Amino acid sequence: MNCKRTVMAAMVALTFSAYAAQIGSQAPDFHGTDSNGKTESLDQYRGKFVVLEWHNHDCPYTVKHYESGNMQSLQKQWTAKGVVWFTVISSAPGQQGYVDAGQENAYLRKMGALPTAAILDPKGDIGHMYDARTTPNMYVIDPSGKLIYAGAIDDHPTTEVSDIKASKNYVSAALAEAMSGQAVQTPVTRPYGCSVKYLR
Repeated sequence: MNCKRTVMAAMVALTFSAYAAQIGSQAPDFHGTDSNGKTESLDQYRGKFVVLEWHNHDCPYTVKHYESGNMQSLQKQWTAKGVVWFTVISSAPGQQGYVDAGQENAYLRKMGALPTAAILDPKGDIGHMYDARTTPNMYVIDPSGKLIYAGAIDDHPTTEVSDIKASKNYVSAALAEAMSGQAVQTPVTRPYGCSVKYLR
């Protein structure tokens, strides 16, 4: 199915109170295996800010942020400040964006991507836990384990690279505000992108 044709379905009006992970509440702990075979969990990073980035390398909205280098720049910027950044892949086997560990590591090298780890979630357990709807779909968790942001990466829901420079990046804004002791001014936005390709 053409990813662009499904974006409208992914952008239907959401009742954000229905998120499995609630803004201002403890984010659900998860256990997943990363592309290097290591078990990753949220609880082991208590005391740090954590970003979750839902990913599908074939989605044109994801391509926008990777081919431009925007996502890699964000990863580098924030991990250098101690933020833990997880790329999460919930595409099921046989679905768009599915990769095995070797394929994901090759992609990371090719793109120069710098997440803390890429978590493989082919059964969609973590995705459903967070009610991830699109690729990308972004979440920010504070050092106490509370979810402080959920939604889009920025305010330009297009596939156009030229829009990135003029965009407000909600993830960077949330991290900057929270790190300076301020409340996150925009804690929830509507995510945009391709629908996450869960098991059907």
